[in-house]
Amino acid sequence: MDIQEYFARISYRGSHNKPDLATMSDIFQHHIQAVPFENLSIHCGESIELDLEATYNKIVRKKRGGWCMENNYLLSWVLKTLGYDVTLLGAKVYVPELDAYPDEIDHLLLQVELDGKSYIVDGGFGMAYQLWQPMELISGTDQPQTPGVFRFQEESGTWYLEKVKRKQCVLNQSTSASQNVEDEVCRRVYLFTLQPRDIEEFRGCNAHLQTAPDSLFVTKSICSLQTADGIRALVGWKLTEIKYNYRDNMDLVEIRIIADEEMGKTLKEKFNITLDKKFVPVNKSRLSLF
Repeated sequence: MDIQEYFARISYRGSHNKPDLATMSDIFQHHIQAVPFENLSIHCGESIELDLEATYNKIVRKKRGGWCMENNYLLSWVLKTLGYDVTLLGAKVYVPELDAYPDEIDHLLLQVELDGKSYIVDGGFGMAYQLWQPMELISGTDQPQTPGVFRFQEESGTWYLEKVKRKQCVLNQSTSASQNVEDEVCRRVYLFTLQPRDIEEFRGCNAHLQTAPDSLFVTKSICSLQTADGIRALVGWKLTEIKYNYRDNMDLVEIRIIADEEMGKTLKEKFNITLDKKFVPVNKSRLSLF
């Protein structure tokens, strides 16, 4: 494992001599625009290993992406290597269709202590709720970013991440079967506590999410990548491309259906991914990702 090889993977050419907020934010931005959030291994008959070297080889050498336990575990190694004070945290991702959080943690994120302040670094959420910068851990304060306005709310030691949504202009409405509630203004994303976690605590979750019949990651094949001005995502056969805030606090959304024979070309051109094994797209769940 070599930090320079990782920097080449994410096309980062900036300085990294000083572990400050600007450097961390720059590396983070490069990471989310180079490394997709994806669960394609599950739909190629591969297992997702919770092992740092395996994750490094997959993301850095094979130029694949990963889910939270891969992206953020790798980012924790990167930041620690550069001298940052990093703690693993566990979160529970909100399920809007059930208006509930799961009983057990199902998301890995990072807390970084820097210059007397605390930041949440999460490069492994993907889709339209992916942070674009580290967020200062303060309650009740709007923190505007390109994807929208994020904020934390703290209640009795439990922290909630929310995103204020923009309106959407969907170019080809006929291909959109979105379950979005048009008047939903604010979406809860996940809750977490500041209890430090060890990577071993995520082994059960890592196994469950890729095998349980009702797991979102089993019922949907997902690949999303942040771009310079938005996001592109392939969920099942549906390719969605969003341009953030293209006018009047509105996001521009374009959707098209990808044929099976176009899958390999689309993954390569849109996400820079080449798969070793046959990929079988899946989209059985009605859970909304936008």
